[in-house]
Amino acid sequence: MEAAALVAPVTAVQFIQDLFLLTGEGPVLTVYSLEPRPKASASLSVLQHYRIHGVRPRRQDAVTAQKKHGLSSTTGPNFYDLAVFGGKAVRLVRLHVGLQDGDQFHLEVLGPLMELQDWALDVRWLSGDKHSLLCVALAHNSALLLDVNTGTALVQRSCLEGCLLYSALLLVHESWADVVLVGGTVFNQLVVWKPGGGDRGGDSYSKCKAPVERRLLGHSGVIFNISYLQERGWLASASDDRSVRVWGVGVLGGPGGKCGDLNPACLRVLYGHQARVFSVRLSPGKVFSAGEDGACLVWDWAAGGKVVRTLKGHRAGGVRSLAVSEGTEEERWVATGGADGGVRLWRLQGTEEKTEEAVTDKLTDLKFPGHSLPKVVCVAGEEDENESWSQSKIVACTDQGNIYQYSNGTWENLWQGTPDFHSYCVMETVCINVKDSTAKVNLCAVGNLSGSIQVFPISQPHAGILLSGGSGKIHSLIWKEGGAGMCLLASGAEGLVYRWCVEVKLNDNQSLALNANPLLPFLLPPCGKRWLLAALCLHSRSQGALWVCGDRRGSLLLYQEGGEVAPKKGDDAQAYEGEEEENIRDGVGKSSIMEQRKNSEVHELQLQPLSCLFGVHGKQGVTSVCEYGGLLYSSGRDGCVRVFRVQQTPREKPEENSKNIAEKTVGNHEQLQLEVLRVQRACKGMEWLEKVMILQPEIPEEEEAREEGENHSKTGGEDVQAENEAREARFVIAGFHAVHFVVWDPVRQERLFAVPCGGGHRSWVLWPSHKRVWPGYGALVFIKHGAVLASHPPGEEASWAGRTGRTGGWGLREGIHGKGVGCVCRLGMIEGRGCDSVIQTTASVTETERKVVERERGHWEVLVTGGEDTSLTVLAVHPNSGNIKVLSVITDHISSVRTVTAIKHAGGESVHQSQSLSTLLFSAGGRAQMQCYRLLIGWDQQRLIPSCQVIQVASHRLDEQWERKRNRHKTVKMDPETRYMSIVVVDERADCVLLALACSDGAVRLFSVNEGKHRIDLLWETFHHKRCVLSVATCSLEDGKGNRYKLLFSAATDGKIAVWDLTDASSSKDTSIDAPTPPTPCLDIPAHQSGINSLAVCAEELGLEEGGCLVTVASGGDDGQLTVSTIRVQYPEDRQTGGSRGLSQISQPEFQPQNQLQLHLHRHMDIPLAHASPITAVKLLTPGLVVSTSSDQRVCLWRVSSTGISHRETLCSHVADAAGLSVWEGQMMDSEEGDENTIFEAEEISVCGEGIEAGLETERKSTEAEKAGRLRTSDERGGETGNQTHTDSVVKREGDGKDCCESRKKREKTGWVLVCGQGLQLLRVPNTDTWTEGRIKREKNRKMNHTVKVTLQEKSKYVESENNSGPE
Repeated sequence: MEAAALVAPVTAVQFIQDLFLLTGEGPVLTVYSLEPRPKASASLSVLQHYRIHGVRPRRQDAVTAQKKHGLSSTTGPNFYDLAVFGGKAVRLVRLHVGLQDGDQFHLEVLGPLMELQDWALDVRWLSGDKHSLLCVALAHNSALLLDVNTGTALVQRSCLEGCLLYSALLLVHESWADVVLVGGTVFNQLVVWKPGGGDRGGDSYSKCKAPVERRLLGHSGVIFNISYLQERGWLASASDDRSVRVWGVGVLGGPGGKCGDLNPACLRVLYGHQARVFSVRLSPGKVFSAGEDGACLVWDWAAGGKVVRTLKGHRAGGVRSLAVSEGTEEERWVATGGADGGVRLWRLQGTEEKTEEAVTDKLTDLKFPGHSLPKVVCVAGEEDENESWSQSKIVACTDQGNIYQYSNGTWENLWQGTPDFHSYCVMETVCINVKDSTAKVNLCAVGNLSGSIQVFPISQPHAGILLSGGSGKIHSLIWKEGGAGMCLLASGAEGLVYRWCVEVKLNDNQSLALNANPLLPFLLPPCGKRWLLAALCLHSRSQGALWVCGDRRGSLLLYQEGGEVAPKKGDDAQAYEGEEEENIRDGVGKSSIMEQRKNSEVHELQLQPLSCLFGVHGKQGVTSVCEYGGLLYSSGRDGCVRVFRVQQTPREKPEENSKNIAEKTVGNHEQLQLEVLRVQRACKGMEWLEKVMILQPEIPEEEEAREEGENHSKTGGEDVQAENEAREARFVIAGFHAVHFVVWDPVRQERLFAVPCGGGHRSWVLWPSHKRVWPGYGALVFIKHGAVLASHPPGEEASWAGRTGRTGGWGLREGIHGKGVGCVCRLGMIEGRGCDSVIQTTASVTETERKVVERERGHWEVLVTGGEDTSLTVLAVHPNSGNIKVLSVITDHISSVRTVTAIKHAGGESVHQSQSLSTLLFSAGGRAQMQCYRLLIGWDQQRLIPSCQVIQVASHRLDEQWERKRNRHKTVKMDPETRYMSIVVVDERADCVLLALACSDGAVRLFSVNEGKHRIDLLWETFHHKRCVLSVATCSLEDGKGNRYKLLFSAATDGKIAVWDLTDASSSKDTSIDAPTPPTPCLDIPAHQSGINSLAVCAEELGLEEGGCLVTVASGGDDGQLTVSTIRVQYPEDRQTGGSRGLSQISQPEFQPQNQLQLHLHRHMDIPLAHASPITAVKLLTPGLVVSTSSDQRVCLWRVSSTGISHRETLCSHVADAAGLSVWEGQMMDSEEGDENTIFEAEEISVCGEGIEAGLETERKSTEAEKAGRLRTSDERGGETGNQTHTDSVVKREGDGKDCCESRKKREKTGWVLVCGQGLQLLRVPNTDTWTEGRIKREKNRKMNHTVKVTLQEKSKYVESENNSGPE
C-alpha cells in the first residue's frame, strides 16, 4: 500500500521571509510560493509516521536575495536548509529554488530520520557553528545538542525542575553556552533556565541539572505556545485558560545567555477567545493569537490591547498553527493551519487595522431633523461600483411624505409630497444611466395609498413625473434591470403589478427629462396577502425575458415577456375610463389624454404566471430573489434559502400540473417550470432572512479575472436551460437573529457581520447591496426609535474587513471537516477533459503550470463524507497528484452524520458516461434523521475540476412521523436521542428504494424512498436484538433460474449477527405504512464478545453439482477481533432437485419452510488480536482480500482462504481515530505513471509473492502470526467438503492472475482504500490480483526510509572544545 492523498490537521506553518510558506500536514511538508500569487509548488513526505509540528529554516550563505517578482538570476541554484521536527523525530530537508530543468521548487531529504528518546517541542539552529548543529527542547524539560551529520547527541542537559512541558521556546545565539530555554510546564508556569550554564567540565556535566533562573506565574491553565519579541523584550504565552499574557522579561538569550529581568512583570492579559488558545505570535505593534474557536485575533498594543481584526475561515475544530511573516507594520502575511486540513493566508495592511467596536457595538446617530418620523431609508448612488461608503448618500422618507438626503454630515429636504403622500408612502431608489450619455443619475420612486407614484431625479426633484398604479394602495416598489432597460414594478391592489420602463434623457438646456413606457402588468395568484416583495429578470435566447418574482404569501412565480395574457376585468377598467373623462373636464391637454389612454390600454392586459410554487417560503413572504451561475436563490422569513432553477418540461403530461391553477403552457411542445433543488436553513433562531449574497470561489486572481470575463460575456445571452454549466455557489445569508442584523456563513457556521439593530420590522439597507457578492465588509443603515442610525460613520471608509475582498483571506488549501469524519462513501469516477485546450489557448502558461495541468489530467474520484460537524461534504480526489477539491457542502443535518450510502446511476462509469455521474445519496445520523439527495456530478470546463449540483429529494425523522400517527396518545413517543448507526440499500425498484437502518434503540427499520413523490416511509421495525444495533449489511443472490433473493445482516452490541431473509419484503409491491409485519431472523451467529462495529458481505456461487452459494461475512468488533464467517445458502429449487449434495450431512432446521432459503453456518474463523484497539471498519476489497482499520491508526490487509486468515500487510495511517473505510478497485492504469505522479514517495509499499516487502511503516509478520487465524467448522465432514470447493475457487483465481502476468508489465489493476477519522487518507493497493513486483520501488525509497536512533556520546568533545576556547 502507498499513500496517494492526505487531509489531516495542519500542525505547522512557517514563513521564509515574504517569499515562501511551509506547511506540515501529517508527515507531509508542502511549500507554497507567495509571489506573484500564492500557490502550491512542491510537496514531500519526510517524517514517516510522525506529524510535523515545526519547521526551522536556515538559509545558506550561497543563497542570494530574491527579487520581489521573480527568482534571482544567479547561475547556481539557491537553496534553504530546513530542520523539520515532530513527535520524536527530526529530519533535515533542503528546498531548492530556481532549478534549471523547469521545476522552480524541489524538496530533497538530506539525511536519515533521527529518532529521539523524547518528544521534541522546539528546534533551533546554532548560528555560530560551522557544523550542522541543532538545539532541541524535549518534553521532560531537557535540552539536547544534536549533530545532524552524524545523528548523535553531543550534549544533553536537564532542568532541576523535571516536570512535563506542554510547550517550549529555545533562544539561541552562537554556541551551546548562549542557549536559554523557556518552558511552559504542566503546573501552569513559565520557567526560564540555561541548558549550557554552570560548570561544563568533566563527565558529570550532562548529569548535573541546571537550576531555574526565572519563574512566571499567572496562568490558570497549561501553556500551549510561547513567543518572544527581542526588540521589545516581550514574552507572550497562550494558555488553556483562554487567555494570552504578555510579559516584560527584558533581554533573553544573546551572548552569554541572558535570562532577563529579575522580576518580570505581566504587562497585559488578553481575553477574547471563546476556547483554548493554541498559538501566539508577537510583532512590534501587534499580538496575534489563534485558538480552538477557529479565530485568529489581531490585538493592537497601542489601543490598549483591543481586537482590531478577527481572521476567520476555518471550519469547526479550531486553528492548530499560526505564522506571521517578518514584513513591516504596514504590510505582512499571516497564515493559519486548521484542524479541518485547510491553510488560509491573509495580507494585512496597517491602514486596515481599525478597531471592530465601531462595527459591532457603537452605532452612529445621523441626527435626523424635523418633527416627522422617518419610515423608509435607502442608499442612493450605491450602484456605482466606484462609489465608496464615504461618498454614498442616504435617502429617507418620512410619515409626512417628505424626502430627505444625508450628505456630508447634513440633511437636505429634497421633495415635499402632496397630502396624498401623508401618513403612508413607500420609497425605492436606483442609479440609472442617462440615455446617449455616460452620466449617471439617481432616481427616487415614491408611492401612496391612492395608487399614485412619483418618480424624480434626486439631483433635480422638480423634473419628476407622476405615474398611476391603479386606484388602490401601492404595497411595494421595486427597481430592476429588465430586457428593455430599467424597469419600475409597483404592486397595487387586487394582485396587479404595474410595470414601466423608465428612461432618462438630457434636454438641450442640460435638464433631465424622464420617460416611462408602460409594460404589461403581472397578475399574482389569488391569496390573502397579494403583493410583490422581490423580482428578478432573466435573459434567455430561446424564451426571451423571464421574470422570477416572490410575493408576500411566500410564493415563487415565473412570468414571460410576451407570454399568454388575459383582459382586465371588474371595476378597474371602468376606473380608467372615468379618470379619462375627469381629466377632459379639468382641461388636461389632448396629448396627455392620449398618453393616459395608451397606458390604460396596456394595463387592460395582464400577464399570467407560467409557473407558481405557492407558499413555498411559508406565510411570511419571500424577501429576495437573485441569480448566479445559472441558478436562482430565494430567501424568506421561514428561515430558509431555496436554490431553484427554471426547467423546461414536456407538455404531454398535463395531469402533473392539474393541481396548480396558475400554470400555463408555453409553445406547443415545452413549458417552463420552477424547480426547487435544495433548501438551506440558517442557524437556529435566525428565521427572518432578508437576502442571499454569493461568496466568490477562492481561486488565483488571474484565473478569477478570466472566469469573470467569461461570465460577463455570457450574461444576457445564456439559455436558462443550460444545466450542465449551472453549478451551485457558496453563499452567505443576511437576516435578523434576535436583536442583531447578521451576515451568516452556513458552511462554516459563523457570523461574518453583526449589528445590534433591535431585530426585524424596520426599514434598513446594507451597503453595498447592489452587488450579488459579499465583499467581506459592509455598513448597515436602519431606523430605530425614530432615528436613522448607521453601523459605520458615513465619513469614514468601511474597510475594516480587508482589501482582499475575501472574508477568509486566500484559501491555499480548503478544509473538509473540522471535527471527526465518521463515514465515507465513493460515488464514482469522473474523467477530466479540456486540459489540452487550456494549454493551447493560454500563452502565458509556465512550464511548471503546464506540468500541473498535465498531471491533473485523467480521472477524479468523487466521494461523500459525513462528520461530527453535522455536515456532508462532496469531494473530488485526484489520485495521481493528491489534489482534493470540495465540490459541495450540505448542512441539513441537526446532529452528527453517522452513515452514508449511495446508488449510482446505471452505466455511470462506462466509457460514454465518464463525463457525468448521477447518484442518489442517503445519509443518516443523530436525532433519528435521514436525508436523501440527488447528486449530479459533471465536469467544469472553466475551473477544470468536477462540479456538483445537489437536489434535495426528501427527509425523515422518527418524531415527525410520530406526530402524524393516529391514536398516538396510546403509544409512547420515540426517544429523541435515537441515532441511526448504519444504513444499507436493500433493493432498488423503478418506483422506490428500500433501505435498512441500524438504530441505537435496538431496532432494525426498513424504509422506502420514493424520489418522484419526495417521500420517505417507514415500512416496519423490529426489536429482535434488544440492544443497540451497530451495523447492517446486505447481500443479493440469484439462482440458476433467475430468481432473486435478498439477505440482510445486522449486528449489535451483544456480539451476535442476525441474518434476515428479505426476499418477500423486497418483492412486495405494497410500500405503504401498513406493510406486512417484519420477518424473523433465519440465523444467529455469535461472532464477538462485545459490540460489532462493521460488517462486510460477499457471495460466491458454487458449481451446479454443489448447488446454492457461500456467503462470506467479515466483522470487526470492540474486542479487536477480526471474524470471518461463511454461510451455506441453499435455494428452494435446489432442494427439490438433486443439487443438495453439499448439505447431505447437515441437519436442516425444522422451522424453515420449504419455499424459503435454507441457511447454515458453514465455517467460522477469527483472529483474536487483529488490532490493538477496537476495529472500527471492515471492508472486502476482493472476495478473498479483507481490509480493516482501527483507532490504533493501522490499516491491515488480510487474505482469506479455506485454511484460515493470513496477514498480508499493515500500513500506519496518518488519520487519527479512524472511523470508516471505503474500498474499490480502480481503472487499469500505467504502473510507471502512477509511481511518478504520487507525491508521497516515502509511503510506497510493495508486496512480493506470499511475503511482504515493505518500506516505511510496514510491519513484517512472522509465520506464527500468519497462522494465528483459528478455523472452526460446525460439521467436520461437511466442513471438509466446503473447504475443498472453496480451495478450488481460490486456486482458479490465482491461476487467472498468473495468466495476466505478461500484460502486467505495462498495465495493472489498482485497488483503493480510503480511511476517514480525524481527516482523510487515500491509499493505493497496487496489483490486487497478482501481488508481485516492487523491488525497484523499495530500492528507490531506501534512502527515504532510513532511520537512525539518536544516542548520547559518553564524553562530549564539543563541551571540551568549548571549555578550551572559552574565556578564562
